[in-house]
Amino acid sequence: MVIQFLHTVQQSMKAISEDLRPSMTATSVITQRNKTFFQIEFTVLLMRSDASGHIQLARLKMRDLSDSWIWEKPTNENNEQQMGSQELVESFPTDLRLKDTSNLSIDEKISKENRVKSTHSVSLTPMKIKRRMMRQERRKARAAELIQQDKEAENHIISAAIERSEGFPTTKKGKYSIWRIEYENPNSDSTLKLMRDQIIMAKAYSNIAKSMNKTVLYSMLVKHFKESEQAIGEANSDAELPPGAFDQAKAMGHFLSDAKDQLYDCPLVARKLRATLQSTEDNVNVQKKRSAFLIQLAAKTVPRQLHCLPLQLAADYYLQGYHKKVIVDKQKAEDPSLYHYAIFSDNVLATSVVVNSTVQNAKDPEKHVFHIVTDKLNFAAMRMWFIVNPPAKATIEVQNIDDFKWLNSSYCSVLRQLESNRIKEYYFKANHPSSLSVGSDNLKYRNPKYLSMLNHLRFYLPEVYPKLDKILFLDDDIVVQKDLTPLWSVDLQGMVNGAVETCKESFHRFDKYLNFSNPLISKNFSPEACGWAYGMNMFDLIEWKKRNITGIYHRWQDMNEERTLWKLGTLPPGLITFYNLTYPLDRGWHVLGLGYDPALNLTEIENAAVIHYNGNYKPWLNLAVSKYQSYWSRYVMFDNPYIRVCNLS
Repeated sequence: MVIQFLHTVQQSMKAISEDLRPSMTATSVITQRNKTFFQIEFTVLLMRSDASGHIQLARLKMRDLSDSWIWEKPTNENNEQQMGSQELVESFPTDLRLKDTSNLSIDEKISKENRVKSTHSVSLTPMKIKRRMMRQERRKARAAELIQQDKEAENHIISAAIERSEGFPTTKKGKYSIWRIEYENPNSDSTLKLMRDQIIMAKAYSNIAKSMNKTVLYSMLVKHFKESEQAIGEANSDAELPPGAFDQAKAMGHFLSDAKDQLYDCPLVARKLRATLQSTEDNVNVQKKRSAFLIQLAAKTVPRQLHCLPLQLAADYYLQGYHKKVIVDKQKAEDPSLYHYAIFSDNVLATSVVVNSTVQNAKDPEKHVFHIVTDKLNFAAMRMWFIVNPPAKATIEVQNIDDFKWLNSSYCSVLRQLESNRIKEYYFKANHPSSLSVGSDNLKYRNPKYLSMLNHLRFYLPEVYPKLDKILFLDDDIVVQKDLTPLWSVDLQGMVNGAVETCKESFHRFDKYLNFSNPLISKNFSPEACGWAYGMNMFDLIEWKKRNITGIYHRWQDMNEERTLWKLGTLPPGLITFYNLTYPLDRGWHVLGLGYDPALNLTEIENAAVIHYNGNYKPWLNLAVSKYQSYWSRYVMFDNPYIRVCNLS
C-alpha cells in the first residue's frame, strides 16, 4: 500500500509540475485520490529530506484545514517559495512527520501507516500555532520577571541582615562560627534568642575559665552575661528589647570569640552544656511543683469579696432578728411527691447560682424543694441570703450540719479518722513529706475540703432526709441549663445511684482511683470498671436503705484507715460503695471539665442540662477559664445590694 501511495505521489508530481516548482529541500504536492482533481477529497503531502538523506513525509486532509489557510500560486522567487514550503512543513508537530519506511517489512509499514493516519485526525492550524507560541513567550517573560523580583528581595533581606550582624566574629571562610543570620521580621525574636544563646555559652566558658584559674577572663565573662541578662529583662521579642541590646549582643559576640580562642575544647564544652541542661531541667521541675502549690493555694483561698459577702449577710441576719424566726414550710420539705435537691456547701454565692439556674429553667418552680446544708460558720449568711432573695415559688430549707446530733465519731468512721492526730499531722505539719517536694498529685489531697464533713455527708442521705424517696444531689460548682424534672422519671432499674459515666477509652477507670496492688481492691473490683462523676446524681433512697449503702461505706472506710486502699476524697469510696449499683445516665445530662479543661466542645456545653466546673479553676475565681465564665455569671444577681457592697463583679 505504501509503494502504491508513493507511486501516486510521483504521478501527481508530474501532473502538476507546471504549477508547483519543488525546492531542493521540500516539495508540496496536491494529489487526487479516487476522484477527479477538484472533487470530494484532497490530501496535502509534505516531503523533505533530512541531513542523513532520509525523506520525511507529512500528510493532512483538506477537510481538516482551517479557513485561515490561503493557497497561492508560487512566484518566480525561489527563496520565497522555498521558505514558504519549509515553513509549511515545520509548522506540523514532529510526531506527524514520517521517516522513510523502505527498510521496514510489509506488516511494519502497514502498522506504521495506520498509526500515522490516526495522528493526522488532530491538526494544528498556523493561527493556533502562532497563538500558542505567543502564550509561551508571555509565560517565559512573566516567569523571568518573577524570578528576578524574588532574587532582588532575597538579596535585599540578606544584605540588611548582614549589615545588622556586622562586627560578629567570623571564621577564615567568612561564615559565622556560632550564630546564624536571620531574616529581618518585625515580629522576630532572633536577637533575643541570640542573646540567650550567648548567655549560655558565656556561662559555660566562665566555668571553664574558673577551672583553669583564668580569673580575668572569668570576671569579664561574668560581667558580660550579667549585662546581657539585664538587657533582656522580661522581654519576649526583639521589639521589647532596649535600644542598645543589639550593640550589647555584638560586644558579647566579640568577647565570646576571644574566649573561644583561649578556652574552646569540644569535649569540655559538651560536658559543661550537659551540666547546664541538667541544672535547667531541675529548675523547671522545682518551678512546676511551686506552680502546682500556688494553684492549689489560689484555688482554696477565699477571695476578699467572697469573704465580705457572708460577713455582711450574717451581720444583718442577727441585727434584723431573723435568727428568731422560722421560715420553712415543713410540709413541702417532707413531701416525697415534689422534686427535692440536696446541696451541701459553705459558699453562699455558688449555692445561689445553683438554685437560681435550677429555678429559672424549671417548668413548675413551685414543685421544687432545695435542701441546703452548710456549716455553723456560714449558716446565718446562707439563711439570710435566701430570706432576702427567695427564688420564685420554690421552697428553700437551710440546715446547720452541727445540728445533726447523730453524726458523731462513734457512728461515723470518717469523722473519727478526721479527728485523729495522724490526719491532723498530715494536714497541718509544715515539714510533712507532702509539701513542695512531692508534686501536685499529693498536694491536692491536702485540700481543706477533705476535712469538712460537708464533703462526706452525701453518704448519709437517708439519715438526713428520712421521709424522701428520691433526691437529686448537686455540687455547688454546677450550673443548671435545662429543666431537670425528667430525671425523676428515669427508671434506675433497681440501682441506687444514677450518674453520668466519665470513662473514655482508658481514662477515668477504677485503676485511676484505687490501689489495685492491694489484694482487698484487686479481689473485689475490676480495674477496667468505668468511673462516674459526682456533681449531679439521682439517688433512690428506698433502694439505698434496702442495700444498706451507708453500712458498706463505713466498712470500707474502716479498712482504709491507713489510706492504703485509696487517697483522701469522696469519689474513690463512692466508686466502691456504689459498685454495680450505678445506672449510667445519658451524657447530655452532665458535662464536666469546665474547671480544668479549656478545650471542651462549646456545643456540648451549651446543649448540656448541667455543666460542672470541677477542678481548680472555679468560675468565681480569677483562675477561671474566661470563655466558660459567662455560663455561670449570667445567674449571679449583680444588682443585689450585698453583691454591690462587696464589689463582686
